[in-house]
Amino acid sequence: MSNEIKSYIDYPMVKIPGGEIELRDDRIKSKWKAEIRPFLLAQYPVTMSLYYAITNKSSNSFDGDIKPVVNISWNDAISFCNLLSQKSGLKECYSISNDGENIICDWESDGYRLPSEAEWQYACKAGTVGYRYGDLDKIAWYNENSEGKIHEVGRKEPNAWGLYDMLGNVWEWCWDLYDEQVYGSYRIFRGGSWAEEARGCGASCRRRSHPSFCIDDLGFRLARSF
Repeated sequence: MSNEIKSYIDYPMVKIPGGEIELRDDRIKSKWKAEIRPFLLAQYPVTMSLYYAITNKSSNSFDGDIKPVVNISWNDAISFCNLLSQKSGLKECYSISNDGENIICDWESDGYRLPSEAEWQYACKAGTVGYRYGDLDKIAWYNENSEGKIHEVGRKEPNAWGLYDMLGNVWEWCWDLYDEQVYGSYRIFRGGSWAEEARGCGASCRRRSHPSFCIDDLGFRLARSF
């Protein structure tokens, strides 16, 4: 096991307590509640350093060890979770069909996975009730303060549960389908980014795209069940 992998695995994730969260879809004027079981969530988005150490890949866009990795599709994120689980001696969460079209999550596995949309929003809010958990300039990199670029993780203030960069810097993929009947395989991402306007950096802001989509302000964060 390399030092990069070991240092990450040994680094504590945040224990998120159980509870309940209300989600909404303004597009169809719908609200619903979700029960949240206790789970673990990484303090930061996955960094370039970790991603390329685990995958043994290089990137033309590599420009900083502790900046969030970007240009990562949902499919890439799922594969990374399984690979990190393998290297960590944990049970993989995802079963992937041979054609890659059918992916099942085992929520009882102890391996790495993406958070569900409900888990992500619940962890982002960290017990607060507003659209954001603090003053946007103090907690997030977005289009008015980012100077048009990504920034190292953990340079802004965390939320009450010790999670950094939940808003701004990079959008983060979640597990969930957006609306399968309308959008098919599209998956959800959350949180806003360095390129996003202020209104897009909020706990309940929802975006979606095809699982093969990747762009320079979209990454992901790791979760685990326990």
